[in-house]
Amino acid sequence: MSTFLTRRGCRQFGSSSKQSHKALNKYSSVLTGENAHGGGKAMLYATGIPPEKMHLPHIGIASCWWEGNPCNMHLNELQTRVHDGMIHDDRMIPRSFNTIGVSDGLSMGNEGMRYSLPSRDLIADSIELQVSATHYD
Repeated sequence: MSTFLTRRGCRQFGSSSKQSHKALNKYSSVLTGENAHGGGKAMLYATGIPPEKMHLPHIGIASCWWEGNPCNMHLNELQTRVHDGMIHDDRMIPRSFNTIGVSDGLSMGNEGMRYSLPSRDLIADSIELQVSATHYD
């Protein structure tokens, strides 16, 4: 069993039985539980999640991809690989999304410098908003 730390606390991954997923889908179960909100659950079904997999943890995969910077231009491909690996694992449902990226290299020594540091808070906040609003685990 492996453990990792998130902003919301400690998470553990173990076996792939439905019982072990109950602990892992603490947040997504708000939308996917048996007596969950019908509208939200309908939206998830519309994304292609079959009923027998709805109980699995929904994991957000954030990317700061954009093609205007060599540091970020590969992140879309990396996000896709992580997403596809999670689909083949069959213990989680990946949910990919994007956020902004600001290049320190491009903004260095010009007016863009005043946006580099604040962008870091904006990136962290936008990821937290997406994860929290959509109940990712």
